[in-house]
Amino acid sequence: MPQPLDFDSTRPPCPHMDASHEEWRATVRRFVDREIAPHVNDWDEAGAFPRDLHGKAADIGLMGLGYPETYGGVSEGIDAFHTIVAMEEVSRAGSGGLAAGLMTHGIGLPPILALGSDELKARIAPAVLSGDKLIALCVTEPSGGSDVANIRTRAIRDGDDYIVNGEKTYITTGCRADYLTVAVRTGGDGAGGLSFLLIEADRPGVARTRLPKMGWWMSDTASIYFDGVRVPAANLVGAENAGFLGIVNNFNMERLTMAAQAAAFARVCVEDAAAWAIERTTFGKPLAKHQVIRHKFAEMVRRIQATTAFLDNCVWRVGNGESPIAELSLLKVQATRTMEYCAREAMQILGGAGYIRGQRVERIYREVRVMAIGGGSEEIMNDLAARQMGL
Repeated sequence: MPQPLDFDSTRPPCPHMDASHEEWRATVRRFVDREIAPHVNDWDEAGAFPRDLHGKAADIGLMGLGYPETYGGVSEGIDAFHTIVAMEEVSRAGSGGLAAGLMTHGIGLPPILALGSDELKARIAPAVLSGDKLIALCVTEPSGGSDVANIRTRAIRDGDDYIVNGEKTYITTGCRADYLTVAVRTGGDGAGGLSFLLIEADRPGVARTRLPKMGWWMSDTASIYFDGVRVPAANLVGAENAGFLGIVNNFNMERLTMAAQAAAFARVCVEDAAAWAIERTTFGKPLAKHQVIRHKFAEMVRRIQATTAFLDNCVWRVGNGESPIAELSLLKVQATRTMEYCAREAMQILGGAGYIRGQRVERIYREVRVMAIGGGSEEIMNDLAARQMGL
């Protein structure tokens, strides 16, 4: 008998996953089914999810996954596929806002651990990985997003401090974060003048404004203003004027996890559309028995399986120490376009039912554009890939 088109059946087998990955998948799935799925619609309408969800996620190892055990992480026996499994399962709830808000530390903390001093790591990481403190990455500015080499927020050395002036925008968890990992200009023009500073969000001179959005309702997105903010030089992350490489390396993992989320959201769309098409009767037979509808499902699954195979290959390469920038860029485009296609086709199959708030497909449809733009737009990704190919 053929398998029904559900979330699990539309993911092709991965030869690099073993029993440990499936055990981890089951753990995260139980957590999502118990702590997230029953509440996700209410949280979306309310525009926020409870802050204590971070602590609950930490209790099952989700917050600390892949991070050093020295700081409360879980690293023994963990590889990149465990992270991808976690992103797929969190995405089953059908909310990009939940995934973005809950896992923001995945982009805010890595620069600290990769470049920061031992003192800074010990001061910041344990509280973040336990879910007690939230951290946000602040790179994008009103003057530009992907053009990070031209960041304008400036940090000027003044004795034992830096004085920071500037503005960041579209910052995920920007209003709720306790710590801000901020890309600043400490030197001259271009990539060579950039640094990272860890700025406590309650410092005098920091102001934040929440931004209303088309999607990701439960994830706060903010503009953050720095007006003469005095920051200890001990909060410098790595060497002065050496922050650009940290920004670039951070983008690689962000794009990989966003691709995993996008592919998972596409699978959610197929699952919900298939359940509807089997039950819905039109013109005397189930909707799924109409050839035009069956062809929609075939095309959706074809794209999902091709995208997932591409994803698994990139995950394996990253896990083996490679940095395939061109492939990661193309993967993000492939994954978000697959998500967009499946969201559209699922909405067509669901018809009016898919347009009603509270449906996973309706929410995913609203969130397509942020996935295609965030972490590097399609245009930037394609151009970066082409340049990596020597064109």
